[in-house]
Amino acid sequence: MPAGKFSISKEKALPKIRHYCAYQERSHHEVKEKLYGFGLRKTEVEELMATLIEDDYLNESRFAEQFAGGRFRMKKWGKVKITHELKLRQVSPYNLKKALAAIPEEDYLETLQKLVHDKWTSLKHEQYINRQAKTMAYLLQKGYEAGLIKEALAKERQQP
Repeated sequence: MPAGKFSISKEKALPKIRHYCAYQERSHHEVKEKLYGFGLRKTEVEELMATLIEDDYLNESRFAEQFAGGRFRMKKWGKVKITHELKLRQVSPYNLKKALAAIPEEDYLETLQKLVHDKWTSLKHEQYINRQAKTMAYLLQKGYEAGLIKEALAKERQQP
């Protein structure tokens, strides 16, 4: 065991990991890392993971949908950035697709249009080409698709 690492029994780890999962939705990857951090062996980790799934403390589909919905509503992230973050958390492609589908398309496009409007307005003293480039870069960084950004920018420029 490396210096500073501690090890607890599987029996002591179960209530701790249940609390960890009950506090907020977690990905399977996060929970595995936490269990390995407790100093547990692979077989013990797999047994605890199975128990958590059976007891509905751990549900990858629920995690992915809440993560995607939360990042979209609270941080106004686009689907590209949400996809990237879910892949980092090792969410399955099926659950990733399902989570993105749970974001209403109308809300998504409306949010994008509002972000375009706000950014475009904030740059009103910039030259046209800089204004367009900065707005585009900002929305790409937020994780929106280039094609959708261009459409939203075109709509914004038509506004009086």
